[in-house]
Amino acid sequence: MKEVLIATNNKGKRKDFEALFHPLGINVLTLQDVEKTIDVEETGATFEENAILKAETVANLLGKTVIADDSGLEIDALNGAPGVYSARYAGIECDDEKNIDKALEELRGVPSDKRTARFRCVLAVAGPKMETTVFSGSCEGLITEERKGTNGFGYDPVFYVPSKDRTMAELTAEEKSKISHRGAALKKLQAELSTMIQKVGEQIEDNCTE
Repeated sequence: MKEVLIATNNKGKRKDFEALFHPLGINVLTLQDVEKTIDVEETGATFEENAILKAETVANLLGKTVIADDSGLEIDALNGAPGVYSARYAGIECDDEKNIDKALEELRGVPSDKRTARFRCVLAVAGPKMETTVFSGSCEGLITEERKGTNGFGYDPVFYVPSKDRTMAELTAEEKSKISHRGAALKKLQAELSTMIQKVGEQIEDNCTE
């Protein structure tokens, strides 16, 4: 089984990537599987800037091809917030629950048809002697007034998907991978996926814990 290194320490994102890559026979590694401690400060103003920053920084540090993603929630009634600050919306030390609480509080009194939102994901593939490539995807939905479901992570419990008549947190991992923003980004990578995965596997194999 080949392996792919995803530049993240997020366990929820790892599960999402595993759901997407395992059917292709690809084992997912994250920065938690690398002996070096790598923490890339996300200073970009957009998802694109942050994804490229993470991918290129980790690729340069490890000398390997790396896939990095930056993703988050955009709520129209909040002028696109939390956006790139999705993971730290309620503060740097806050968690998913507090982030959700803040979003729901700021949406208090906003009618359901005005609670439109989308998850956005940008994937950046970077490595030695290769031009960084970017793929993006999104998933449209509505923000509910209360949490529903126990699957997923982040804002999934309050992100309602009309086509499924359920929140993201009520979907199975397989169902989510088919309609998620991350899945959409990977579908755009589809035409080049086999070639890129081969390169990733060749460069990371037997070197993932250097």
